Amino acid sequence: MKDLSILIPTYNDICVELVTALQQQAETLGVNYEIIVGDDGSTDQNVLMQNRSINRLSCCRVEEHPTNIGRAAIRNFLAQKAQYPWLLFVDSDMVVRHTDFLRNYVQFETNGIVCGGITVGPVQPGNLRSIYEKSCEHQHIAERRRQSPYLDFHTANVFIPHHLIQTHPFDNRFRYYGYEDVFFGRQMEKEGIPIHHIDNPLSFEVFESNETFILKTEEGLRTLRKFRDELTGYSRLLDFTSRHPILSLLIKYWHHLFGAWERKNLCSSHPSLRIFLLYRIGYFLTLK
Repeated sequence: MKDLSILIPTYNDICVELVTALQQQAETLGVNYEIIVGDDGSTDQNVLMQNRSINRLSCCRVEEHPTNIGRAAIRNFLAQKAQYPWLLFVDSDMVVRHTDFLRNYVQFETNGIVCGGITVGPVQPGNLRSIYEKSCEHQHIAERRRQSPYLDFHTANVFIPHHLIQTHPFDNRFRYYGYEDVFFGRQMEKEGIPIHHIDNPLSFEVFESNETFILKTEEGLRTLRKFRDELTGYSRLLDFTSRHPILSLLIKYWHHLFGAWERKNLCSSHPSLRIFLLYRIGYFLTLK
């Protein structure tokens, strides 16, 4: 059994229910634990007020950073605040559906990194994020992730030795949405540090609006463009564009002509998954 620090980075997300569920499980384990929510400069005062109630729970607290420092830096910030030898990073929009979720981690025998994966809640009609994540759900099962353990490393639900984050922190250059976890997986492969994939999922059930999701997607693609040289071989989109130059050229031309129409569809109440996949490639190819 392992003493652990549960670390939850958040930005404008209410995570009281998530923390409560994790705290209730942690109380049954017979280990030392703490749950730290790292607020990355949230601007929603209602979110801040509700999350502060977490401070009243045993072994739980909220650390509010005064400014938004980014996805990689807030995880490093949380790791610096943690006191126990194992860290469990959990995204603030996850839902706990299995009563043995924490026990599966603290009983797992390893010195490396352990990824538990995610499941996706029921499809919400008209919600593009819900439709997209459900279409990709099969990629999150452990058997599939083990085929490319470093490429399929994600921080939504991951158990990491504290000393490893101290010697190999997340790269603070990844300030905006996307790919800080992919780059970390690349670094772990370079260092020969094993990543184990098990079936110990959290559930993804809370989805943003279509317009917000498109904005996040575009931000992630700009991140990929910025770090494309360092992420070659770790991005399926980069692999596609390099392997299919002629098709990529056609998609880029299509996006130039119809990108605005595609985006209108994706932000509507009847978004097309096929158009979304085409839009992602076209948007990326038109970035300078």
